[in-house]
Amino acid sequence: MLMGDAGTRKSTAIKIASSLLRKAGYTTIAAERTTKEKFLLDLAGDAGDTEESAESILEANLWGEGKGGSNELFIAADEFNTFIGNGNIEFLSMLGVLWDYEGVFSNRVKNSKSIEIVDPTVSILSGNTPTGFSLAFPTESIGQGIFSRIVLVHGEKTGHKITFPSAPDQEATARLIGLLHEIKTISTGLATLSPEAKEALDSIYKGWRGIADVRFDSYSNRRFTHLLKLCLICSASSMRNTIELADVVYANTILTHAEHTMPKALGEFGKSKNSDIAHKIIHILEHSDGIVAKKHIWKQIHNDLDNLNMMGDILNNLVLADKILSVPGGYLPKRKVLEETSSDLVDFSLLTEEERKYIP
Repeated sequence: MLMGDAGTRKSTAIKIASSLLRKAGYTTIAAERTTKEKFLLDLAGDAGDTEESAESILEANLWGEGKGGSNELFIAADEFNTFIGNGNIEFLSMLGVLWDYEGVFSNRVKNSKSIEIVDPTVSILSGNTPTGFSLAFPTESIGQGIFSRIVLVHGEKTGHKITFPSAPDQEATARLIGLLHEIKTISTGLATLSPEAKEALDSIYKGWRGIADVRFDSYSNRRFTHLLKLCLICSASSMRNTIELADVVYANTILTHAEHTMPKALGEFGKSKNSDIAHKIIHILEHSDGIVAKKHIWKQIHNDLDNLNMMGDILNNLVLADKILSVPGGYLPKRKVLEETSSDLVDFSLLTEEERKYIP
């Protein structure tokens, strides 16, 4: 899930990715808005027709009863809340179950029709803001299955403004589409691990210390699975079915960078009754050029609180939590640049300078 304030181009990134997949011939993309029941029908490949298609009859002849292979669906939702709705715990929980489900998933939809889905495979690329995230995921969802299965990728506004963006280069687009076709052709079957990659993954699994933020305790239990999936992506992008040490280092670097920003992606979600105000204050500080006076902060949040003392308590709590700095004349955001690491299994030189800045 790409996280950031409005205007950080989350939707642009997601639409470019889904457009490239469509141009490459990938068609199993979920509707932009759906219900839990309709989603399951689409995943099962059931469009509601009473007559079997020629394709389904052929598959039945080849594989016996039911569809052969797995059932897959790609959710490309630049506005995740539009896709799933606000606080839809039942739908969220089901997505969590489908994330690593093996075998036949059975379900009876509201019209009493039973459906069976063989090895359901669901991929999600979505976008959200901290405010939208709090609407989609009630605080009680922390610790539940779906919460631990999401990698939050936080982005900042670059400050660069392009009035009239250039159209995508057609030759570059064609090369990307060709690359996707090659990946589909070459990356099939069971992936294998080189001895060096296997040793590195074992070292990462046993040595990872977790994210300090307690909200990600459940994520920590599934971190290794996220890493393996990233390793598969890296090796497939290099047209290999064998995961090499370089794939492990690159995947671990990507995931480590994302984890540094995940607490910031959530803002103050799930922390206190005034968490939305605390997030707003941090946002004000981070998007100011210098020291921000208490008077200036109050001007922007006075409609959200009953009195000035409440703001003072929130500011003090943020200072004690090491989220902001109290300096003469006002407050500053707490920022830390991502430093190099001595680990052989994380290489921050693979990241751009922009990616390495302003890591909370």
